[in-house]
Amino acid sequence: MDFLFSEKLIRKRIIEVADQISSDYEDREVLIIGVLNGSFIFCADMVRNLINVKFKMDFISLSLYSGTHSTEKMKIVSKFKENVTGKNVLILDDVIETGMTLNFIIKEVISKNPKSVKTCVLLDKRCMREKNVFVEYICLEMAANMGNDFVVGYGLDYNGFFRGLPYICKLKELVR
Repeated sequence: MDFLFSEKLIRKRIIEVADQISSDYEDREVLIIGVLNGSFIFCADMVRNLINVKFKMDFISLSLYSGTHSTEKMKIVSKFKENVTGKNVLILDDVIETGMTLNFIIKEVISKNPKSVKTCVLLDKRCMREKNVFVEYICLEMAANMGNDFVVGYGLDYNGFFRGLPYICKLKELVR
């Protein structure tokens, strides 16, 4: 595996972004919607670092992947259960690549008439973007020179494996 982002850097960036979110939502109620399964580690670390933010937590589970390749069809595994009407919603996702998943979730949330919708991702792989999706809070970005290789760790997986790695790395061809 080729290492991209260390545990220390990930922790530092989550704290910095959590500080920004805390400032933006200070003393306001927020519904945080985590995108499962990949964001569960990121969500846990992010919400533990939110200060003076009153929040509820909910989850949505979608799938666009089969192995290392994105499929054409979105599979809804489980929808969020909280009522979002009139609420400030913050969507937490592990990675934005094509933008299809986040775009789908944003449309789903907006259809329920929230007060506001913002997004936060652990990792932005901008070089793969197909949908124009604005992300307000980005912890880490894969620069174009890092390539668009498949990455694992810190919640990101390959067929359900490698989520528990405390860092993010490229998955080498041998492992696939």
